[in-house]
Amino acid sequence: MKLPESQVAVLNTASATDETPIDRLAEEAGLKPETATQAVFELRDEGLLEVTERESVEYELTEEGADYVEAGLPEVRLYRAAVEAGADEGAVQMGRVIGASGLEGPEVDIALANFGRKGYGDIDSGELSADPDADAESDPEAAALASLAEGGDADAFDAAVLDQLVSRNLLERHERTVRTVTLTDAGVTALMEGVEAAETVDRLTPELLTSGEWEDVEFTEYNVEADAPEVRSGKTHPLRQTAERVKDVLVGMGFQEMEGPHADADFWINDCLFMPQDHPARTHWDRFALDVPPIDHLPEDLVDRVESAHRDGVGEDGDGYHSPWSEDFARAIALRGHTTSLSMRYLSGTEVGELEPPQRYFSVEKVYRNDTLDATHLLEFFQIEGWVMAEDLSVRDLMGTFEEFYEQFGITDVQFKPHYNPYTEPSFELFGRHPTTGELIEIGNSGMFRDEVLEPLGVEHDVMAWGLALERLAMLTTGAEDIRDLHGTLADLDFLRGAEVTY
Repeated sequence: MKLPESQVAVLNTASATDETPIDRLAEEAGLKPETATQAVFELRDEGLLEVTERESVEYELTEEGADYVEAGLPEVRLYRAAVEAGADEGAVQMGRVIGASGLEGPEVDIALANFGRKGYGDIDSGELSADPDADAESDPEAAALASLAEGGDADAFDAAVLDQLVSRNLLERHERTVRTVTLTDAGVTALMEGVEAAETVDRLTPELLTSGEWEDVEFTEYNVEADAPEVRSGKTHPLRQTAERVKDVLVGMGFQEMEGPHADADFWINDCLFMPQDHPARTHWDRFALDVPPIDHLPEDLVDRVESAHRDGVGEDGDGYHSPWSEDFARAIALRGHTTSLSMRYLSGTEVGELEPPQRYFSVEKVYRNDTLDATHLLEFFQIEGWVMAEDLSVRDLMGTFEEFYEQFGITDVQFKPHYNPYTEPSFELFGRHPTTGELIEIGNSGMFRDEVLEPLGVEHDVMAWGLALERLAMLTTGAEDIRDLHGTLADLDFLRGAEVTY
């Protein structure tokens, strides 16, 4: 019997009595894993080999998990410090225990969260008490980590313990299919009768064509259904895919792109937007102020007009805020909380000179807010900024623009809700329906710029504007249910590898 060389090597290496994993068989036969895999399945189809498949689960310590093997789990260290401080006999100030434990930064929150979960004690009104009967030294999660670090068998531990360690990002779970090979009776018979390697080629070359040898050689057969090793090459992140698609759509709608500084004067970020300086959004609770020298190159006449709008309002019936206004505050530097600072720079003519209608501009850039992390909020995220300057614009034009834009992403049920903004009137929020959960998600804010914004900038025409959330648009296009699945320390890498932006 004549067979391709790779098949002969596999047959000679396989055993009729012992199951041999394909990767070990490939090593012993001197073949590449993918070549051996192809040969195995070809021989299986010929009835010469039997292939058995089993699912295998392996665990690997993360860098954080390895650190805790050395230093101990944060909750165990907290319990030890609590006992040493006498918290097993009575409540002790939590700050005192934390200080004695040596825990720092995120470890403190981790320790406190797991301290109560494991029944090591209670925390109430800033005081901590430890359960004297708790056995922190026999913590099952710590024991599993220590054993796996030494190459121990994961099957020795409860599945719930391993699942908890995976959820804490202390272990990584790897699931794979292990295939083993044995010779069939027909395979044994073929070897006994003798198997020869046939000269085969795996590709048609120019030399074979010009020499005419292609008519006499035997070509290797390809099994397109055979498994191959997974190759994880680089790919464009789904969020970047969404951003590039957004740019393509807006450019196609006639928009030009804006760009500008991430750290800017409060004047451009908020004052030009008719945001009073005592507005809660301009305090340290929402704003990332930078301890750097203030900006000194602001247009003086524009500063005067903006201050006048804040103090006295605009027009005969205008009325300002009658609240403090400080030029020093206006010149202070902060990380922008929205990219509308770019719109103010461009509308004022500072960046591109005086603009005549019609004009359409956009940006897709990062903004920063001191917000609370949850399924739909991040501390830094990307905003789709845009505005249109033209004669006689209305809310109908604005809504029509959104319907045209979101239709390019397959989103046809955009919903609008009236809203209040200090800088636009009328204003409304936009909502889109999540393709998986069916939940309505806020995806943007918009409106017509007020006279108090436009007149100081020297703009005499209508301007409609918006700020849309890129990450939330990506949630709608990829099906991600948590914004943290897209980027950050909790991002699901398997989801990112498979996610594609649909439109």
